[in-house]
Amino acid sequence: MDFGTVAKYSALHAKPPGLSSQYGTAGFRSKAENLDHTMFRMGLLAVLRSKKTQSTIGVMVTASHNPEEDNGVKLIDPLGEMLAPSWEEHATCLANAEEPELLTVLSDICQKEALDSQHDAFVVIGRDTRSSSKKLSQSVIDGVTALGGQFRDYGLVTTPQLHYVVCCRNTHGNYGRATVEGYYQKLSKAFMELMKQAATQRDCHVCLKIDCANGIGALKLKEMERYLPGCLRIHIFNDGLNGKLNHLCGADFVKEHQKPPVGLEMTTGERCCSFDGDADRIVYYYNDAAGRFHLLDGDKIATLISTFIKELLVKTGQTLTLAVIQTAYANGSSTRYLEETIKGPVQCAKTGVKHLHHKAKEFDVGVYFEANGHGTVLFSKTAEMKIRHQAENEKDNRKREAAKILENTIDLINQTVGDAISDMLVIEAILALKNLTVQQWDAMYTDRPNRQLKVKVADRRVIDTTDAERRAVTPPGLQEKIDALVKKTTWARAFVRPSGTEDVVRVYAEADTQENADNLAHEVSLAVYCLAGGVGEEPKPVV
Repeated sequence: MDFGTVAKYSALHAKPPGLSSQYGTAGFRSKAENLDHTMFRMGLLAVLRSKKTQSTIGVMVTASHNPEEDNGVKLIDPLGEMLAPSWEEHATCLANAEEPELLTVLSDICQKEALDSQHDAFVVIGRDTRSSSKKLSQSVIDGVTALGGQFRDYGLVTTPQLHYVVCCRNTHGNYGRATVEGYYQKLSKAFMELMKQAATQRDCHVCLKIDCANGIGALKLKEMERYLPGCLRIHIFNDGLNGKLNHLCGADFVKEHQKPPVGLEMTTGERCCSFDGDADRIVYYYNDAAGRFHLLDGDKIATLISTFIKELLVKTGQTLTLAVIQTAYANGSSTRYLEETIKGPVQCAKTGVKHLHHKAKEFDVGVYFEANGHGTVLFSKTAEMKIRHQAENEKDNRKREAAKILENTIDLINQTVGDAISDMLVIEAILALKNLTVQQWDAMYTDRPNRQLKVKVADRRVIDTTDAERRAVTPPGLQEKIDALVKKTTWARAFVRPSGTEDVVRVYAEADTQENADNLAHEVSLAVYCLAGGVGEEPKPVV
């Protein structure tokens, strides 16, 4: 590796003195104008990671659901997973190194990881539709080139598509063809097979309105339309031609504001969904006859998918372990329903999909979704092998048919990461196969009323948690206060956790009525304000 070349390139992507950042669950995110040096250095790191793993590594330039003026970058590991935690630390050190220290930090990483500089390196790069993404993507390419790595620039792709490509390249085509067209072909083939099986039960012509948050999802969904069968008619809204990325639209807006996005008119009972800016989150929604808005978030999606898979496993006679992984934000009604229905483990992991993904890998079949709509299903190699063998060789017609449905479901799911396009097709296939309307799906259980608030504090690090963030360890007395408040209310639950990005403490509360949930959230916020060093005005009651 020629560090002299790195120094020359780095001078063109110099780090502003004193600027610091940290690699989190979503990689680095910031205002686009502050990211040039970070992008260059993540190109360097991708080469090192590729040499270490002797695999293709991905670099995605995106800031997902953040405002359009932001941008970000994250690295994708060999099987499409998020970057290994030890390398997150390397990423942070490399991004924060002042210019004179850069080569020393690079050398330290090489030494700690015992890298063989003779190994080849290959990096694939993708970007979203932000105006800053093309230039920042070139900064990544400069970093890859500076360390002698080879690369392929896939240009405009959704984040899940780049995860898919990385996995395909490193499994030598066993997961699929490592192209965007290969992605469309794999998913559409599986979807059409499932819809054929559904068509034996009913005439399943569906109309679905999709809000694409004025992001990359609109572009890719339009490309994929010609691969989809006529029984699914999609109408794309917020396609980026007029609106601003993630502004008053997208999965996060709909989830947070509990109302439809701008530019999408809903009639009674119409099925609608929203992607986020880079198409790795999805939520569904509809209006009932009284005009009330109904949201089907990640909890509802996990419930639909896991109960469907459970039914098929029972039909096949397979004794595979099935678990659902949630976070503390999962609605209590969903947890209770799942425990009673799938009769398998329903486990809680720390917030952040990397924690859920890791936990899901412990089971033959692991379904995980955050309430925000980011999630997928993981099948172990053993589970996949057993299902495919049964689909091919089972003599019992009923069992073979169930195994074939499971096999096509496996092929339709993007197991590398949450994928709005893939998840949308899975949901539509399940609703067709089970002959369910969106209202019937919604009626599987009723969410307990809940409220989320945040409290500004001087230092969020004063809050430390345990039990997958459901209980506070510090400051002293806070958890005892929360416990006492919870005991006053029926069906109540509350927890607090520090934000991962700003000095605020996030408060979640649920109870038997919306009024009680609002009051509980306010009282817990006051406790945080008093015991954890709140700043500014004292939290006011929810209006």
